[in-house]
Amino acid sequence: MDADGNVHIYKAWLVAKGFRQIQGVDYDETFSLVAMLKSIRILLAIAPYHDYEVWQMDAKTAFLNGNLSEDVYMTQPDGFVDPQNAGKVYKLLKSIYGLKQASRSWNLCFDEVVKGFGFIKNVEEPCVYNKD
Repeated sequence: MDADGNVHIYKAWLVAKGFRQIQGVDYDETFSLVAMLKSIRILLAIAPYHDYEVWQMDAKTAFLNGNLSEDVYMTQPDGFVDPQNAGKVYKLLKSIYGLKQASRSWNLCFDEVVKGFGFIKNVEEPCVYNKD
């Protein structure tokens, strides 16, 4: 609170220095699939014909939900160094903003959840990369 009694809220984001990552050491793949604009247009054209309701979703913290398959370590951020453990680093278990593989790890997690609901991939849409 300030002198007038107003509450001030400060938010902080923990971001990795992804520019220091080395391919083959810190990450292997960064590619994540995206829908073709043509496919989105087709779905939007079909929706009113069948009287479907179309919803849009934006997950602002999407990259924070991906699981890391490789070991990634991060130095303690400036200003938040624990004096008792100043020489130690963090081992990340989940992806965070700034990591090269953050979008891919979130995409793989999202893909598993969507498939768990019974959805399947469109076989007609070309896929540049498919691990299945």
